[in-house]
Amino acid sequence: MIFHDFGHIIWMLIFIPLVLWIYLKQHPQGHLTFSSLKQLKRLKPSVLVKAKHLLIVFRVLAICFLVLGLMRPQKGMEETKIETEGIDIVLAIDVSGSMMAEDFILNGERKNRLEAVKHVVRDFIKKRVNDRIGLVVFAGRAYMQCPLTLDYGILLKFMDKLQIGMIEDGTAVGDGLATALARVKDIQSKSKIVILLTDGVSNAGKIDPPNAAGLAKALKVKVYTIGAGSKGKVPFPAKDLFGNKVYQWGVIDLDEDSLQNIAQVTGGKYYRAKDTDSLKKIYKEIDRLEKTKIEVKSYTEYRELFTGFVLLALVLLLIEAGLRYTRFRTLP
Repeated sequence: MIFHDFGHIIWMLIFIPLVLWIYLKQHPQGHLTFSSLKQLKRLKPSVLVKAKHLLIVFRVLAICFLVLGLMRPQKGMEETKIETEGIDIVLAIDVSGSMMAEDFILNGERKNRLEAVKHVVRDFIKKRVNDRIGLVVFAGRAYMQCPLTLDYGILLKFMDKLQIGMIEDGTAVGDGLATALARVKDIQSKSKIVILLTDGVSNAGKIDPPNAAGLAKALKVKVYTIGAGSKGKVPFPAKDLFGNKVYQWGVIDLDEDSLQNIAQVTGGKYYRAKDTDSLKKIYKEIDRLEKTKIEVKSYTEYRELFTGFVLLALVLLLIEAGLRYTRFRTLP
């Protein structure tokens, strides 16, 4: 709260002592004639008699509030205006059969690679602000699952629907990247990036990864590539003769050289995610590297509060007048 015009405080210094002096020196007293005051001296003043001094308290407080009102109290309401231009991000995620490998641990349980990726990517999306984000999925072919949007709720619903087998099997890395590029090539934005995640070797599609990388470079789109999965043999879920879940172990090839080349050509970076923790760290680092720069303009508005003080003063004066001429009325 801010007060202005402190010169008005002089009125408080003048009127309060004056009112107190008048009350003490000129307060009217009633007179009755008695033959003897001996018995009356034994009587103690009642609570009502003592409470009569509240009248001067109400009057002094009323003067204080009136002076405070004259000092124009104000409350500052600071508002911030943010001007920003977001980043366009396309998430390209592999949903091929190899993503069924359960070599990731999530909340103490084995989860396949796709479920771990969905869990981590959800957190990545929730941390973004003012960025349009789209979703591309690929296996034997590539599809735009969700166009660029600021509605992260809709995007997360599309993310939840991702499952292995939704597209014919295969790993079309080049097509996945090209499909992502098709969504950002005609958009005028401050920055465009693609985060491409796969766990295999490109063996399908019409566009090979090097050509897709060259296209991304021409469009000035930075590509971050992530190779998902641990090295060596990994467990794949299966059913035994009795329908119980068992694991079969196999090796999945990952073309790290191709992913490194895509990142290098486009000015991005390649990461290897061997487990859930490393996958989280990768998306956190990308989140840190690709933060939107914002310009903040702040200004302050003020709300006048003098009416509250004036109303309090009037209420106190009314209470004082009411008590003076009713409960504390004196005989002339």
